[in-house]
Amino acid sequence: MLQIRKAEDRGHADHGWLQSHHSFSFADYHDPAHMGWGKLRVLNDDLIAVGGGFGMHGHRDMEIVTYVTAGLLGHRDSLGNGTDIAPGDVQRMSAGRGVRHSEFNHAPDQATHLLQIWIEPRREGIEPGYEQRHFPASEKRGRLRLIASPDGAAGSLTIHADATIHAGLFDGAESARLALDPARKAYVHVVRGRLVVNGHLLQAGDAALLAAEEHLALGEGDAAEVLVFDLAP
Repeated sequence: MLQIRKAEDRGHADHGWLQSHHSFSFADYHDPAHMGWGKLRVLNDDLIAVGGGFGMHGHRDMEIVTYVTAGLLGHRDSLGNGTDIAPGDVQRMSAGRGVRHSEFNHAPDQATHLLQIWIEPRREGIEPGYEQRHFPASEKRGRLRLIASPDGAAGSLTIHADATIHAGLFDGAESARLALDPARKAYVHVVRGRLVVNGHLLQAGDAALLAAEEHLALGEGDAAEVLVFDLAP
């Protein structure tokens, strides 16, 4: 089963300093048909204006992954971490039994674009934690690069969840295939550009939701950047 969800069908919030598109129910956007996919609970496509940001706020019992594509995101948290997250950087914050953090656009002259992803953890009440790594474009060009996994395989971030995340960049004849377990779910989100996913053309912001599928085929990209999630059902 493969279901396409178009970018324009997502929830949208306009806060002035923040334009946010919600792939799943979040805050004031509620759609019973889109509460998550497997253990993937939130995928917010955020554009933060110059000088804008989220003040200090709290989270519990969620694996939070931040993927920055443009600008510069400043992060501060109650664990003592203070860092900037640039394009190509990926951050993992395990909220566990409780953590507080803030996020602000630290780019002086441009909006910051990011995806914020929440995945349900294997268990609740773990020790909060933080990790950040850079994945250069060369490692994602024409292939799917593992960027998050339960065991930190291949230099990926370690997430305390039954899920993996791959990232890829595709143009022209570049293509990739990924074997899927039909007992699990997969989610493909096109970050930018255009990409053919299992024979379906997806544009920026579109997603493919897969269940009971045995493979994923990506190709015919046009300046495409994509995230692929393998998820416990």
